[in-house]
Amino acid sequence: MDEYIMLDYAARLENVEYNAFRKRVQREREKYCIRTKKRDYGFKPLVYIAVDSLSPPARQKWKEEQKLKELTEVKGLTEEINKEHNDIERPWYVDTDIDWYIDTWNKNYNKAIELRKIIKGFLSYEDKDKTRFADDYAMKYLGKGQRTLYRYTKAYLEAVAWRNKLEKETGGEYEFFEILCLCRKPKELGNFPSFSEEVKTVIKNIWFNKDFASNLGTIEMLYEKLQAVSNVNGWDKIPSYASVARYLNYLMNDEGMRNAYYLASKGMRNYKNKTMVKASRDTSSVAVMEIAMGDEHTFDCWVSYKQPNGNVIAIKPRLVAWVDIRSRYILGDIICKNANSDILKQSLLKMMYQPNGGVPKYVYIDNGKDYTAKTMTGRNRNDRGGMDFDEEVKGFYRSIGIEDDHRALPYEPWSKGQIERFFGTVCNGFTRWLKSYTGTLTGSKTSDKVDKNIRDMLEKGKLLTIEEFYIKWSEWLNNVYVKREHGGLRKAGEAWNTPLAMFTKAERYIKAAPPKSYATILMMKSENVLVRNIGIVRKGFEYRSDELCDYIGQRVDIKFDPDDMATLYIFKNGKKVCEAYSQELLQIAPKVTQKALEEHIKMQKRQISRDRERLSETQIPLEDINADYVGFSSVTGGIDLMIGKGEKKAKVVSLPDSKTYRDGFRKKNNEQAESEYINNNALEALRKLKAISE
Repeated sequence: MDEYIMLDYAARLENVEYNAFRKRVQREREKYCIRTKKRDYGFKPLVYIAVDSLSPPARQKWKEEQKLKELTEVKGLTEEINKEHNDIERPWYVDTDIDWYIDTWNKNYNKAIELRKIIKGFLSYEDKDKTRFADDYAMKYLGKGQRTLYRYTKAYLEAVAWRNKLEKETGGEYEFFEILCLCRKPKELGNFPSFSEEVKTVIKNIWFNKDFASNLGTIEMLYEKLQAVSNVNGWDKIPSYASVARYLNYLMNDEGMRNAYYLASKGMRNYKNKTMVKASRDTSSVAVMEIAMGDEHTFDCWVSYKQPNGNVIAIKPRLVAWVDIRSRYILGDIICKNANSDILKQSLLKMMYQPNGGVPKYVYIDNGKDYTAKTMTGRNRNDRGGMDFDEEVKGFYRSIGIEDDHRALPYEPWSKGQIERFFGTVCNGFTRWLKSYTGTLTGSKTSDKVDKNIRDMLEKGKLLTIEEFYIKWSEWLNNVYVKREHGGLRKAGEAWNTPLAMFTKAERYIKAAPPKSYATILMMKSENVLVRNIGIVRKGFEYRSDELCDYIGQRVDIKFDPDDMATLYIFKNGKKVCEAYSQELLQIAPKVTQKALEEHIKMQKRQISRDRERLSETQIPLEDINADYVGFSSVTGGIDLMIGKGEKKAKVVSLPDSKTYRDGFRKKNNEQAESEYINNNALEALRKLKAISE
């Protein structure tokens, strides 16, 4: 092998950098056979190195390249490949991701590795009568004729040329070309050559039709309609049923039309719930008790409940509760038969006055009528804005010190994910342990339901009473849930991973609760009524007082306790006028715009717009194809709101800014400080005492 090559060419064969190879040759001159050639004009001489001085892999690579030059049918192609600018078609493997091919076609890749060894063995043969050798070699190792061997050899030498070209241009390693060139080219997805554009259009139009998709139409139904369209249009041939099935699978999976089909079949509400992109909230940026999220939950079990008329029935109890966004701690939990605004008020007051409780800065509420009633928010349900209101109509939330309320959008439970996930924890960790558990209320499958004879359990007294159920609930909540590690806190990287530790130790938003006496006032109902000449008529009873006579024929505001209708508190223009009494009743019972959020909403809108556009493209009317074709066409866990004896420690309270509280709830006119009713009774008592002493 008396051949000499340039030093840079030898460095490429050795697969090392030129400067590194040059320094290696200088250090080990006795190892390499070197020749120099003098150049004109005083330049440094050219350095050549003998091929037999190179390493065995480099010599083998040189031999293969020489064989490539000897083959006339590849020689011209090699010259074209090595040009800097050429329009020659690049083989498929040049632009193929090697990792993807190995993962997808691993078996073909391993076969090609063995085939490369066979081709390299053939290229290394140098004796005479190569044609006969090729025929015997092909039959021995391939089981085919020499034409197949020559075809593989040509593909291999072409890959070597592309490898040399790209390695020289980019400096990368492209040895895998020599293997991929011997692999079968992957089929191109989405070709379907037997499908005309009309057939593709009809298939999309039927499959993505809103009525067809919402009825869960099958491929059999689609193919039947496709045959009908073919008969109307006089098509000679349509694709087979199997081909149509493959085309639909291609559309759904490879063309990204699965979400568009879900939009057509399930509607926008389910689309938003299941497939719309969502984002996680950074709860670590808020303080404890800065934001409380409230909702109602119906337990998936049954308890016995005694109605006011004495009948005992089985009910699914309801939970009204608030969760602190930062710590996931549950506050103000109340269990009842039916939730309403009064129950919600009691839940809020329990949250304010329970140990470690307080007044949150903001509340994030459900869109239900109990949470969004005008008495709670101070505005109509249709008004979602944060308008300024007079203090007399600012709502219960603001009256107790909450700065603002934010409402979740209808049918979008993911916007209040913390409390919704808590309800899932309640079902899995608590409700399933009860014998009266009957399965998930919102389960979409029949298997999610548990068959129980609740009526028989009620008659035999096997159901817990609602009071007993509340005791079991409190034990689980206070002894298990709040002391157990919470996955959301761990994922957020919080210093404390249990709700109780996080709630008691993390930084906190502090605002003192108003006096309980003021809270008692807020719990009363308010109405605007007409004062008649017989007084105020309310629920069949007449309420009168001397001060009320001045307002006959006028409308006044009243406050009253629904559980104690003995007294009405009369107000006019926000100031207390008097108290009106019902004598009949007295005889019976004297009671977050942040930029990140904006971007996320834009992402959602872009996704919806994209899938809507895809859906509209598939719904080209069939009539456009053929005009003759007709197309498709009582509460447990309440709190004591009154202040009595036995309180060991006075609590800090914040004075409310309400005119009602400022002007005095039971305050008379300044010139009449004491109640006339009490004075009259006191005088009568003195007369009786005087008569006894005499």
